[in-house]
Amino acid sequence: MTNSERSNLEPLAQQAAMLEAVQQLVAVVAKLRSPDGGCPWDLAQTPESLIPYVIEEAYETVEAIQSGDPVAIREELGDLLLQVVLQAQIASDANQFNLTEVAQGISEKLIRRHPHVFSTVTVETMDDVYRNWEQIKAIEKGEDPNIAPPLSKKLSRYARSLPPLMAGMKISRKAAEVGFEWESIDGVWAKFQEELTEFKEALATTDKTHQEAELGDLLFTVINLARWYDLDPSAALQGTNQRFIQRLEQMEAVADRSLSDYSLEQLEQLWQQAKARLRGEG
Repeated sequence: MTNSERSNLEPLAQQAAMLEAVQQLVAVVAKLRSPDGGCPWDLAQTPESLIPYVIEEAYETVEAIQSGDPVAIREELGDLLLQVVLQAQIASDANQFNLTEVAQGISEKLIRRHPHVFSTVTVETMDDVYRNWEQIKAIEKGEDPNIAPPLSKKLSRYARSLPPLMAGMKISRKAAEVGFEWESIDGVWAKFQEELTEFKEALATTDKTHQEAELGDLLFTVINLARWYDLDPSAALQGTNQRFIQRLEQMEAVADRSLSDYSLEQLEQLWQQAKARLRGEG
């Protein structure tokens, strides 16, 4: 066998192994969902009950990617793939659709939305790709690609489909693009002070709905501040969460009893010590 023949066989062997592995996963999930000897937990699941797991696995996949650890990335991608296969199996059990249709649908969409790769359309820049993509999406939805859809329709999609912080940033940016924007950062800070005052006033009442509304307004203004300073609020909050846990770990490492047995003053002292140690390690 020549080197050329061997190199042609290797991709085919890899493809066969990949398809076999996917088929095995599908068979495993089908067995878990089988009324005859399946797993009671898997049988009890619905598309809605699995939503928290879909979100959790997506975030854990992101964390693994950020870590740069190939082993962790591979494992988390597997967990995320399981959620796709499990959702498709539940739908198949209900005679709605199956994994084959899911894969075919996304393949057809990718081919349709990349005419510069799979057809004769020519593009020069990424902006050309984006414009073509948006026009094709509009046609798919029965819309006129030459008429921009109402901004509110686009923003509603972000609010429905994205985590709140991410949606807030998207909504803020898109609104700014059409001119719904402060003239300077001073205006954003003034709005922040206004919303902070209104939130404090709401807290003086007993109306929870009003309190949450004012808290939402305040948080949205903070998101706008982040946008003006070119900061990522999701990454910022994630970093704060991680630092809080790291400091708590440091506190527990030196504590000689449960943290609940310490006074507030003692906990504050442990907290400051933990911060100092972490700064030294940094």
